[in-house]
Amino acid sequence: MISVPINITEKTIQNIAPKMSPGSLLMDITSIKTVPMEAMQKHAPADVEILGTHPMFGPSIPDIRGQIVIFTPVEGRSSRWFHVIRSLYEESGAHIEIMDAVQHDKMMAVVQGLTHFAYISIGSVFRELEFNVANSRRFMSPMYDIMLDLVGRILAQNPYLYAMIQMNPEVAKVHKAYIAQCDLMADIIREKDIEGFVGLMKKASVHFGDTESALRRSEKLIGTKIVEHEELVRSIGNERALKHIYSGVVHFGNVKKVTPRTVILERGGKSIELRIENVRLLNEKELLEWKAVNLRNVARDVSVFIPKGADPEIIKNVISRSDGVISTEIIDIYSKQNDISVTYRITIFGDYDATGVQESVETLFRGIGCTIR
Repeated sequence: MISVPINITEKTIQNIAPKMSPGSLLMDITSIKTVPMEAMQKHAPADVEILGTHPMFGPSIPDIRGQIVIFTPVEGRSSRWFHVIRSLYEESGAHIEIMDAVQHDKMMAVVQGLTHFAYISIGSVFRELEFNVANSRRFMSPMYDIMLDLVGRILAQNPYLYAMIQMNPEVAKVHKAYIAQCDLMADIIREKDIEGFVGLMKKASVHFGDTESALRRSEKLIGTKIVEHEELVRSIGNERALKHIYSGVVHFGNVKKVTPRTVILERGGKSIELRIENVRLLNEKELLEWKAVNLRNVARDVSVFIPKGADPEIIKNVISRSDGVISTEIIDIYSKQNDISVTYRITIFGDYDATGVQESVETLFRGIGCTIR
């Protein structure tokens, strides 16, 4: 499987392909397909199978399920391995699309070439204008927020990869069309031609097609960002936990303040400010599970005489639901005359007052008819 920078892919295939064993498979996972496919056909022996692939996602995607992978097979050159590789991807949840190398490069000239070109040019305009991007977030709309994140996402990655994607021979005509349309729009605006602008936008809308579905999908994306922010705002004064997306570190405490960009947690008299885009809000179950594993939790044993006919297991389940209790287990049962004594081991969250929790549990025991030994 060839996974090297695009500009040395052809040379790498040239070096490796002749050394492949009969019956083996040579693959590439390059963003451009015509040159690698031609190189594999040229340099791989006839008894070596070849298959071009292009995963349409980057390494930051946590799961291949639902992701698109493009295959560019060559007739007669992957009859044995094609179905094996396809099954491996599909069994892992990927969706496979099949096209030839030329079709692929024409499609990617727009899907990747135009998209990256537009976003990188926006980033370059920010630099040219000496525009304060960070400060502009104070005044952002939801769409501007998402657009900034997409621009920043691309600018944060390997510029050589994006440079090589732009070297797709099919990209040149796409660039030409894009720049021509930018010039046309600029001329219309400069001439204050409102009807001309409206006409241009309407024509683009008609060609685009189902703009209503695009509107709904984008609203869903915006809504996802808003929902978490609103949940944080509603949590002010309450305990919540935030997991850092990159480090995996969990921060928990009372939510003190929420801004459009940050959240402040307070715990033990100390505050920590976190950028909202870098963290994920944990739900109550996730927080309790994390506490159970990571805090220095406390175990207390409580021995009680239970009422005649009572079930120790049911009592255990009732006690386990007490506030501050992680779990309850029965560690001893014995009978004394007509009384049954049960010793329960209660594990208490490390950030709770263990004595207070124990007292509450003992009050509950008494309330259901038990006698503390």
